[in-house]
Amino acid sequence: MGLQNAKLSSVKRANILMLGLDSAGKSTLLYSFRYKEASLTMPTIGFNVDMIDAGKDFTLTFWDVGGQKKMREFWSNFLEDTDGLLYVVDSSDKRRLEESRRELELILKNDSIKNIPVVVLANKQDLPGALNAEEITRRFKMKKYCSDRNWYVQPCCAITGQGLAEALQRVTTFARQYSKSKETFTTLKE
Repeated sequence: MGLQNAKLSSVKRANILMLGLDSAGKSTLLYSFRYKEASLTMPTIGFNVDMIDAGKDFTLTFWDVGGQKKMREFWSNFLEDTDGLLYVVDSSDKRRLEESRRELELILKNDSIKNIPVVVLANKQDLPGALNAEEITRRFKMKKYCSDRNWYVQPCCAITGQGLAEALQRVTTFARQYSKSKETFTTLKE
């Protein structure tokens, strides 16, 4: 095995699943993470996949899955092998907050992602009446549903880029810790 291969294999990869209702801003966020600029996106039918280098030896693969009602039935198919959940909320859309909370609750109850760290992105902070991180934390009952895992609520805006660097940093830290604990567990099992 050449030096090149040895170097390649040391890169750790983690899968990050991006979920949230349609129009929450998932694809725009993903684009902004990658290119540091916003772009107008179309509603996602199916899913987008993008890889982002999150440090010298760590690559995150983002799975951005469409949030339309008919797509949500398939969310559970993406839960296997996930190292982190990025749940995107349109903080300004008070009409759909309850619907969004219910979908998150359903996902968190799924055994496939027991203990998986969760970062909730309280997106669209630039819009009038957007709920702040504390309000989202309370409304989404984060302390109750995430008592068994690392979690964080990050206010952000995909259009202005506010909070995105912090969000990516948080996801990276959580995913690193989670992959480490998974390795330890696998070693113990063997």
